[in-house]
Amino acid sequence: MTALPERTVDSKFPAGDSDDSADREPVATNSEQKAIENKSLKASFLTSFFTSTLSIFERRSDSFSVEKKPTKSRSYGWTTAVRKVVTSGSMRRLQEHILGTSRFDNLSMTSQIWFLGKCYKLSLEESSQCSDPGNSYAAFLEDFSSRIWITYRKGFEPIVESKFTCDVNWGCMIRSSQMLVAQALILHHLGRSWRKPLQKPYELQYVEVLHLFGDSSTCAFSIHNLLQAGRGYGLAAGSWLGPYAICRTWETLARANKEQAEHDKCKESLPMVLYIVSGDEDGEQGGAPVVCIEVAARLCSDFSKGQLEWAPILLLVPLVLGLEKINPRYIPLLWETFTFPQSVGILGGKPGASTYIVGVQDDKALYLDPHEVQPAVDIRRDDSEADCTSYHCSTVRHLPFDMIDPSLAIGFYCRDKGDFEDFCSRASQLADSSNGAPLFTVVQNLQPAKPIPCHVGSLQSDQVRSLS
Repeated sequence: MTALPERTVDSKFPAGDSDDSADREPVATNSEQKAIENKSLKASFLTSFFTSTLSIFERRSDSFSVEKKPTKSRSYGWTTAVRKVVTSGSMRRLQEHILGTSRFDNLSMTSQIWFLGKCYKLSLEESSQCSDPGNSYAAFLEDFSSRIWITYRKGFEPIVESKFTCDVNWGCMIRSSQMLVAQALILHHLGRSWRKPLQKPYELQYVEVLHLFGDSSTCAFSIHNLLQAGRGYGLAAGSWLGPYAICRTWETLARANKEQAEHDKCKESLPMVLYIVSGDEDGEQGGAPVVCIEVAARLCSDFSKGQLEWAPILLLVPLVLGLEKINPRYIPLLWETFTFPQSVGILGGKPGASTYIVGVQDDKALYLDPHEVQPAVDIRRDDSEADCTSYHCSTVRHLPFDMIDPSLAIGFYCRDKGDFEDFCSRASQLADSSNGAPLFTVVQNLQPAKPIPCHVGSLQSDQVRSLS
């Protein structure tokens, strides 16, 4: 896709992708004014090449589909042949090799995997006689392929005030965030041990979760409604955004949906508190975000209108952990968050390619990739026989942790007060082990801002009046 509007974003993520990025050069902000490293430039160039080529043939295909009397020509035969080459598995493998991403076959068979709070201790002696089949590769793959996979879609209803019927080249950050929230909903309704059934009919709660993320304005958490909610942050169809903006967009959408649901019982809303963990305004924690127990309690009380002491809570922690590259001191801390039972993953990836990071092994980050173009599907909330295959993926991709974009967001879901207290305990221990550079901190109460010292005698009278 070409001629997309350029916008200043809060990270190097222009919500593009490694497979389908548009021809673009993201605009950097403040501290990101420095030149992008040669490796990043190479990735960006190659990304644009592959994507532009794929997009050309995608548009070519679409144009034939609307002709009343399609005719074949030498040109059509040539483009068809080239399209087969460009979209072939070998070409995608070449692209992944050049851009630095890999698939499951390069994972270690002897190192443990931490996957959304669960540990899989693998070994070379794994066999059908394995004493703990729950730790097998097969068990890990079953768990991985049960997570909700949300990708680019084409052919959905036009987004309001635009003609976009596809989000290729710009929607990957939105899709990554949808996957994270979907995982929180699966935990909330079905629990961490849930696995996608092999046979139909499916549980209606599972189908209802998929329905929420349908590509229609009638679906609560659709790309259409997220774009509408994010207008205050400059979001628009075809634009790029970073992790902080998408977190605030979810906060706006959750609030709006809850207000609508209070007046219309048929409306769907997020069945949990959404807490966007912000930075310490006082600056004493080095700018690290602060999880405040008092704030969480207040949000829970407001959520239940004072009827309950606590409520389920989804915490999103947007972070910037470096300028052009992630600061290596943060990598062990990020790795450790996947050992939290409350983990619902990370919105992150390489510059220009947002992904949903779901696990770790050694120095690798395992992720679900939204950069796959699939036709839009309509899953009714009461259809237990729905075809849900396009919402699951068994391909495990990974990238080196030190190649992750420094702008990211971590997610945690706490089912109840005890779960939240356990999370706070783990987070505090993690902060204590950070050598003064925590990802975030936990406090009971936020300290009031310190007054700015001033010498009244040195101020003019009008300045004195302005302070009173």
